[in-house]
Amino acid sequence: MNSTTAHAADAGTWRLGDMEVNRLGFGAMRLTGNGMKGNSDGPPIDRDLAVRVLRRAVELGVNHIDTAAFYFSPLRSANELINSALAPYPDDLLLSTKVGPVRGPSGDWLTAATPEQLRGQVEENLRQLGRDHLDLVNLRRMNQNSIAEHFGALAELRDAGLIRHLGVSAVTPEHLAEARAIAPVVCVQNSYGLDLRLSEDNGLIDTCGEQGIAFVPYFAIAGQEREGSANERHHAEVLAVAREYGVTPAQVRLAWTLHRGPHVLAIPGTRSPDHLAENVAACSLRLSPSEVDRLQQIRQLP
Repeated sequence: MNSTTAHAADAGTWRLGDMEVNRLGFGAMRLTGNGMKGNSDGPPIDRDLAVRVLRRAVELGVNHIDTAAFYFSPLRSANELINSALAPYPDDLLLSTKVGPVRGPSGDWLTAATPEQLRGQVEENLRQLGRDHLDLVNLRRMNQNSIAEHFGALAELRDAGLIRHLGVSAVTPEHLAEARAIAPVVCVQNSYGLDLRLSEDNGLIDTCGEQGIAFVPYFAIAGQEREGSANERHHAEVLAVAREYGVTPAQVRLAWTLHRGPHVLAIPGTRSPDHLAENVAACSLRLSPSEVDRLQQIRQLP
């Protein structure tokens, strides 16, 4: 792998609604410096560095950026950074966002939005991003047993022209079926990685593939560390494969995720230009069937 010639298209493409995107995207959560943990996760990233990372991602072929109005810290807003760095937006750039959770001004988690509040969340994303419509809005489920009423509210906003495409996040196969009975679903965003396999065990990934729906995992690199830093604990098999190819364990994790199926995308986030280049370079890492099988056996970290 050569990071100097790497391009996000090296992992192939997938059609999200009416837009073709490279399967390696970028998640903007970490650009706020505090992820989704309020003030507890360290100092915010330098603003100029965040802007450079975003622009470099696009230069490297990233044309799918995941964000949300609730990605903010006291000094940084992911949407504002994206707007400053990339507007006017390239025609082939898809911005996906999420609605559902409610945070207070200090970053504290308050509650789940009501269906009636979702329009305000959509409009806030529009304002922050400087758009007259949103390419893709994912409904982030917040422990509701049913998402029908919330997804129905978003379907109405889609019909009104504020949203082009809809997705769901943190869902089960039953929630996906519930949403598809209301309106088309183009993607599912769930946590998934070598040590986060619920969406595999319940058949959701395969269901998405059968229905032509993109499966977009988050925490593919961070794993069980979730909103924290990228996982620094690695199974012996991950380390062995990394040594074989002369790459990092994070690159092996990302390549394994992309090998899961042509409909599986990835949206790793980073605040480091070097890590960004490594993530893009992982697109050209071709694991052998035996290596995929070896990694498939991993169920949890040591």
